[in-house]
Amino acid sequence: MSTGLAIVLIILALIAGLVGGFFISRKYMMDYFEKNPPIDENMLRMMMLQMGQKPSERKINQMMSQMKSQQKSAKNKKKK
Repeated sequence: MSTGLAIVLIILALIAGLVGGFFISRKYMMDYFEKNPPIDENMLRMMMLQMGQKPSERKINQMMSQMKSQQKSAKNKKKK
């Protein structure tokens, strides 16, 4: 009986570790992408040049502020 109990406990610990690890890594990655967004000003300039637009500082700042506000609104929606 003790061998069967040990096997069940090992399996339960493994499942709990996998679930806990998933949520911890998910939280870490969400915080990382919030602090270090995958798109920065230089990437926006390059994309605008590739699309044939002339990037001005005003356009770049406007697009960055829009992206940041969208991230904040998406984060607030998830909390509700």
